[in-house]
Amino acid sequence: MSETNGPNELGAALRRWRDRVAPAAAGLPAGRGRRAPGLRREELALLAGVSVDYVVRLEQGRATSPSVQVLTALARALRLSDAELRHLFLLAGQPVPRSGVISAHIPPSVQRLVDQLGSTPVSVYDAAWNLIAWNALWAALVGDPSGLPERERNVLWRHFAGLPVRVTHTPEQEARFEAAVVADLRAATARYPDDPGLRSLVAELRDVSDRFERLWDTHAVGPHTTDTKTVHHPDVGPLTLDCDVLTVPGSDLRVVAYTAAPGTEAADRLRLLAVIGTQTMTGPRS
Repeated sequence: MSETNGPNELGAALRRWRDRVAPAAAGLPAGRGRRAPGLRREELALLAGVSVDYVVRLEQGRATSPSVQVLTALARALRLSDAELRHLFLLAGQPVPRSGVISAHIPPSVQRLVDQLGSTPVSVYDAAWNLIAWNALWAALVGDPSGLPERERNVLWRHFAGLPVRVTHTPEQEARFEAAVVADLRAATARYPDDPGLRSLVAELRDVSDRFERLWDTHAVGPHTTDTKTVHHPDVGPLTLDCDVLTVPGSDLRVVAYTAAPGTEAADRLRLLAVIGTQTMTGPRS
């Protein structure tokens, strides 16, 4: 932590921000007998994907120089505004994210949307198609990604590296999906030419997949917006769902929602999954 910010300003800010986030707003059960008005330390740790001990050490000033990834995860969990995000980075002694680098920050309004769409599987991705947030029903549908390494949370990496997934496409759907998502990624490289993570992702994809390299070399650009996918769930069976990609105005975040047409078998199975598939989930994970 930067010495110019006074004695443990970072810890004090984290405690104040934690106190103002109601558990229900974060998709967590409020419970009874709570003394703290906002999130407990263990709840913040759960939402941010860090250990409780690390949160304690940050708040007590015993942990210094938290990484950019940790700060970004804390900002999402605490529903920080853009100004508060910049303040958090300054207090932690980290460079404020530059406009030429992909941001994984989720505005509070987008996080509320994810939290409140409990009956719809919803996930959020950054401009490089890294998964950065999801709700409980999405995790129940496609599998909980909370234990995955960062690279394996990338949509293109999972697809072109051939990692196991529950989603399948027809040959026509797969060709359409691959062309669209690669064109979307190439467009992102023009917007973020200085982003090292994006450059590394492209290089690794070219090494691991001849199909990706052929598509990349076409230089096609364009957004990935919608498609139909079949998800093979181990408990409720296959669900053929519409997949719509919504962009957040003023940012490159993509909110992806899976829906089923009313009256279909897939709609019935999705409702069943909302009952049985989320019973062990504690709430949305960030």
